[in-house]
Amino acid sequence: MNPQVMIVMGSDSDYPVLQETEQLLKKFDIPFETHVASAHRAPHKVAALSEQAAARGIRVIIAAAGLAAHLPGVVAAGTVLPVIGVPMGGGPLNGVDALYSIVQMPAGIPVATMAIGKSGARNAALLAAQMLALADPALTEKLLAHRRQMALEVEEKDQQLQQSR
Repeated sequence: MNPQVMIVMGSDSDYPVLQETEQLLKKFDIPFETHVASAHRAPHKVAALSEQAAARGIRVIIAAAGLAAHLPGVVAAGTVLPVIGVPMGGGPLNGVDALYSIVQMPAGIPVATMAIGKSGARNAALLAAQMLALADPALTEKLLAHRRQMALEVEEKDQQLQQSR
């Protein structure tokens, strides 16, 4: 099956975080592809990936970067597909610089911005799944089942806490 989601990261050092994204996409049976493509060190590759994505069947792009974090914005500038930005932690500002860079896109080139790091990587996969579920009732059911499972886990943890008192 052709990929519906493209994950792009600015550095291979981001991959351990983006594995969270891949795991959730796999859970929902969403085909994806993953690339390393730096906005600064490989701008032509970033342009090609973003400009050709729609023609290849990609429907949502998840772009992750740290520090100056220009990758999500550069990707968004090259496509009209939805782009979800994931700021990476690290650096002297612990990812706050990346968060501000992604969230402060100029009007006309939107990037949906997630939290810094693994939480953001998981939410990026879930948001991509929700976008795709707009036209896929079976995926909607999988998302609802995921939500029910999370609620059950909270109840189990509460019961364990109550029994430990």
